[in-house]
Amino acid sequence: MSVKERDPLTGHETTGHEWDGITELNTRVPRAVWFFVAVTHIWALVYWVLMPSWPLVTTYWKGLLGYDQAIVVEEQVAKAYRDIEVWRAPLGELSATEIREIPELMAHVERTAPTLFGDNCAACHGTDLSGAPGYPSLIDEAWLWGNDTDTILETLRVGINAPHPDTRFAQMLAFGETDILSVPEIRTVVDYVQSLSGLDPDVPAERLEQGQAIFADNCTSCHGDNARGIQDLGAPNLTDDAWVYGGDDATMFKTIHDGRQGWMPAWEDRLTEADRMMLTLYIQDRAAEAQP
Repeated sequence: MSVKERDPLTGHETTGHEWDGITELNTRVPRAVWFFVAVTHIWALVYWVLMPSWPLVTTYWKGLLGYDQAIVVEEQVAKAYRDIEVWRAPLGELSATEIREIPELMAHVERTAPTLFGDNCAACHGTDLSGAPGYPSLIDEAWLWGNDTDTILETLRVGINAPHPDTRFAQMLAFGETDILSVPEIRTVVDYVQSLSGLDPDVPAERLEQGQAIFADNCTSCHGDNARGIQDLGAPNLTDDAWVYGGDDATMFKTIHDGRQGWMPAWEDRLTEADRMMLTLYIQDRAAEAQP
């Protein structure tokens, strides 16, 4: 096969290959391509010498420039934390009222708090803060311990029934399991409590009187004589329509018979004072927005 033949139209040598009358030209690679190939190879060699590249037996070639991306990232993260601390520091020093009067500071809170809540609180209280059975809503007016700034901050700090030495304690007695109340008595007091919030308005007056007597003897020490709860004890109001576990017959019977002991972790070791303040402001704002 000859490769000395030339194409009569272009003058290029041919490879000697022909398909259906089409002859393949032996066209040279453009010089620009060779130039870029040479430049990239030279650049690669220079990069190998200057920057970390080839692995060695127990380490790697660190390069003449001594560049270390891990150190660069660590410095960038450290700088980011320093920048964050500039606006986070006041959150641990100022009151909620003072913070709300600083628009730039509140802008940081509004950007950061939703993620902070999502990472730490939403698993129990829901992304919309409306709670779930066993986990109270944070956007209604039924607060077990109170919704003022200091109370929320303290609840976040020490938790409820948590290992923290200053934790808040709250427990509903198991009136049935401990034989304090019989099954008929529990059912009677369930009817009475439901009548207080309008869940079961058709209970006979005699049964309501019996339920009220049982309630007065066993429940008022925590829920109060008027059944509106005692926030210092974390005892809920039984006259509204907000129920932590549910207000139906079966759930209320289980609550009184078996008792309840909710739990909330203490966040003091995991969240900074600034974090807890941001969460407090976020919860209060969302609760205010949810009110009619």
